[in-house]
Amino acid sequence: MPFFKYPFEPRLLDDKDRVDPTNAAAFKKLPPELQARAREHLHLVEYLSVLPVDPLPVPKFTEKLSRGDSDNDAPNLIYPTLDGLFTHILADPDKGRDFYVAIEPRFEHVQFDSIINEVEAMLLEYTEEFDAAKTPQDLARALGESLDKIYGHAVGSAPTKATRTALMSAFAGLVNKFQRRGGTAGFLKKWSLTPLDQSGLRYTLIKNKVGVGVIEPLIKDPYIEDISCSGVGQLFVEHKIFKSLRTSFGFKSFHELDEFVLRLSERIKKPVTFRMPVVDATLPDGSRINIVYGKDISTRGSNFSIRKTFDEPISITQLVKWGSISWTMAAYLSLVIEDGLNIFVSGETASGKTTLLNALATFIAPSAKIVSIEDTAEVQLPHQNWIREVTRKAKPGETDSGVGMFELLKAALRQRPNEIIIGEIRGEEGAIAFQAMQTGHPCLATFHASSVQKLIQRLTGHPINVPKIYVDNLNVVVIQMSVRLPNGKMGRRALSINEIVGYDSETGSFSFVEAFRWDPATDVFEFSGNMNSYILEHKIAVNRGYPYPKRRQIYTLLNRRARVLEKLADSGVLGYYDLYKVLAKANREGVF
Repeated sequence: MPFFKYPFEPRLLDDKDRVDPTNAAAFKKLPPELQARAREHLHLVEYLSVLPVDPLPVPKFTEKLSRGDSDNDAPNLIYPTLDGLFTHILADPDKGRDFYVAIEPRFEHVQFDSIINEVEAMLLEYTEEFDAAKTPQDLARALGESLDKIYGHAVGSAPTKATRTALMSAFAGLVNKFQRRGGTAGFLKKWSLTPLDQSGLRYTLIKNKVGVGVIEPLIKDPYIEDISCSGVGQLFVEHKIFKSLRTSFGFKSFHELDEFVLRLSERIKKPVTFRMPVVDATLPDGSRINIVYGKDISTRGSNFSIRKTFDEPISITQLVKWGSISWTMAAYLSLVIEDGLNIFVSGETASGKTTLLNALATFIAPSAKIVSIEDTAEVQLPHQNWIREVTRKAKPGETDSGVGMFELLKAALRQRPNEIIIGEIRGEEGAIAFQAMQTGHPCLATFHASSVQKLIQRLTGHPINVPKIYVDNLNVVVIQMSVRLPNGKMGRRALSINEIVGYDSETGSFSFVEAFRWDPATDVFEFSGNMNSYILEHKIAVNRGYPYPKRRQIYTLLNRRARVLEKLADSGVLGYYDLYKVLAKANREGVF
């Protein structure tokens, strides 16, 4: 089974602490909030009981992380994630990657395999309950209730005072004093399972049968953006607050890692084989995963990378609050989208392109019909009339079973959409996208290029091959990057918003102007196109019927929109769907 290694030497418990860890001197040193939470969760008590708080500072407990928590050079805090799990962020004394310790129920019985086999055999009696489950949540609930029957507990009953005492005395092995009622009472006695064992066994079965196995606590942590397994050894994560961290668990053998990767790929219905060792797919929660299987092509063993998605995308107001763009930039892009102009969000890998694209989608009219086309589903939209299409790779031995972005984009043109969103333009579908722009279909897409010059080079070169005279159908390019901020930390910023003016066939050159730019010295956005914006004055003002002498009144509208968005954020409208509802209402009433 995957190894778990704490970044400290676990404290040995004396007999007094084993009877009731909450009475131990070390436990009483913890913050009151952490003590209160621990009394509700047996696995947190277990972790805190072995945490050496004498050589280590007492950990801070926080219910919700903030960006200010990353200011501490030596973090040592615990926070809750989902479904009763917790995380401990602990500084590395050697100043390397800090540690991410998942605090979850653990089952490490010496007879682990025998117990699991017996439980699985007993669960066969409850197949009707499992078959009736319609969602993963229903299946997890049915599995938990079936385990309650096997344990002999009254399903749904509140724990008695005697049960609470038994839970807090799990380390003393007081299983004989634990009240068992009905069901298969002999199961607990046969294997001498403590309440801690029962909790760990339940969690282990559910995360392996319904969840995604060892990485389940990482999937359930809303602060994690990326999960990386580079082969045998520890897993690594990218954290929203604490950035790059190494976890407390991983894989200790090639065989164990291969087995996990095979099970995971089968769960997502994209099985890897020696013939097809590379798979791009989507996890049940919508996260994007890339798997490389086998030691023959990856010398450290199978590896995988997960780009997490979230139930609720990040809103444009939240991005401005975080400093990714400014209020004026957000207002500018809202006008560009509202007027049906074409935008590419361009940048390097993991620069926040899709995050910004999702945020901008709230500016699309709520009545619009949208078609999104992607290799792997990442775009999340709040609109009801949304056709979500993804590509399909050809099956082994079949050349005509695949459906690529080129085919989906051609089909989208026949569906009369008000907006086409392309997850990422890589190949020949780019030429079709520009044909769509040419025929009046607004497009919003992401692209891999770190500057406008490189973007144009890629567009007009092989394999995209967009005719140069078509490039000016693209109106706005946002360059999004991950950068080092003046305070030394890493952050994501829109480095510039660029307006494509046109193509000069005589010189073979393209002209574009920078409407906004980010100043890396001050972390401030400059509106270099103020009173001189080609898109605002010659496109949007014209579309909105401004007479030529008054075209600069468009800047008044721009500033008013910026203030509206800022006031919405100040009033607490930071949620993605909350913002969409407010903007949809404002759109219908003509006030935004």
